[in-house]
Amino acid sequence: MNHTKIVLDDYDILLGNAAYLLNQYLANTSYSEHFVLVDDNTVEHCLPLLQQKFETYQILQIPSGELHKNIETCQQLWTHLMNHQANRNALLINLGGGVIGDMGGFVASTFKRGFDFIQIPTTLLAQVDASIGGKLGIDFAGIKNSVGLFKNPKQVIIDPNFIKTLPNRQILSGYAEILKHALIADKDYWDRLYDLKPLELSVEVWNSIIIDSLNIKKEVVKADPFEKGIRKVLNYGHTIGHAIESYSLDKDKDPLLHGEAVALGLWLEAFLSVRVGTLSMTEFADIEKLIHRLYLKYQFSDKILTDLLFYMKNDKKNTKKGNNFTLLQKIGKSKHNCIVDDERFIMEFNYLAK
Repeated sequence: MNHTKIVLDDYDILLGNAAYLLNQYLANTSYSEHFVLVDDNTVEHCLPLLQQKFETYQILQIPSGELHKNIETCQQLWTHLMNHQANRNALLINLGGGVIGDMGGFVASTFKRGFDFIQIPTTLLAQVDASIGGKLGIDFAGIKNSVGLFKNPKQVIIDPNFIKTLPNRQILSGYAEILKHALIADKDYWDRLYDLKPLELSVEVWNSIIIDSLNIKKEVVKADPFEKGIRKVLNYGHTIGHAIESYSLDKDKDPLLHGEAVALGLWLEAFLSVRVGTLSMTEFADIEKLIHRLYLKYQFSDKILTDLLFYMKNDKKNTKKGNNFTLLQKIGKSKHNCIVDDERFIMEFNYLAK
């Protein structure tokens, strides 16, 4: 596989063979110690692909899943770093999905006021979304990403071969973020994605898709690095999606994955776009058709609205005036800071969730 570089202001995103690219990076650095953060999945499926480079490194392992993206896990990691006398010249290599990247970067950025980290995202979702933009954090009090900060890694290394290690649900979870990028910014990209079968794509096709999605997110993040304005378009599908994800983590025996909840959010917020008059019913029908083709319909309980409103009220994007949505004006064009009050949201959600 050829290597591709996407240049940002403070760091590069490199696509290609992860072992080769990591060796290149480390050959030009002189860190005092190297730590590698993995979870139960990446220690088994991803670490062996890089193992020869990590023989003398400290391996930090945590349980997999969003349920462990919390302050208790951070405390365990900080304790491990303290016990191994880690200093500010150390390096943390985050080998995993969005949880590993978000929490590992947060741990590195706060321990002794911060030391360097690099991201090697191993899930499709992390490769196209969490790996770029410098957002770090953990879930707190049941609210997703409610404690965190902005801090860029020294480098991001993306190897599409890791996609071959993923179960189907994880691939479709990442695909939801890819669909989001197309819906908010690029109609031609949406048209190319529409008839693809994501569970049957080659590594070469994934490489092209990842590059296209990263370039969309790159331009948005470059224009608004701290999410004061236009970067909020990347939250399309997430105001409702995050609330559904938090609800599912709390209520379901087999919780929704992040991208599965976001896919529901893409659908519901597209419908909300129709109801407030910004999106045509014809384009909504196309969005609905694709979401329902790829993702199972979630069975909402009668009491879910109360819980969703609670989670949405605690969403960092929202204001006292109401729930802050990014809505679609058409496929490929979006508008942020669309305030929808509780009464309107309840009415529209009840209509569609029946």
